Amino acid sequence: MNEQKVFQIIRAPHISEKAAIVGDASNQHVFKVSTDAKKAEIKVAIEQLFNVKVSKVRTATVKGKSKRQGVRLGKRSDWKKAYVSLEQGHEIDLAVVGG
Repeated sequence: MNEQKVFQIIRAPHISEKAAIVGDASNQHVFKVSTDAKKAEIKVAIEQLFNVKVSKVRTATVKGKSKRQGVRLGKRSDWKKAYVSLEQGHEIDLAVVGG
């Protein structure tokens, strides 16, 4: 898989309180991914991007919220997140990757 395709699949790390709890409890990381990305593609992209071994990928589609701006009604876009479990001994340090 070429580098351009990897960056189209993996959008960004998802930083939230729940993601931090999941990361501390088990060796998992949460990423925002493309809505049409499949689990196998996400696994290959993470392994190539971070040089780690992925054991399992779980995905969830987050539905966009309905928002109102004055009289108008709108809707935020739906997006997809991936919970990536790593093999024992493998680790992703997002502070180093971003800097």
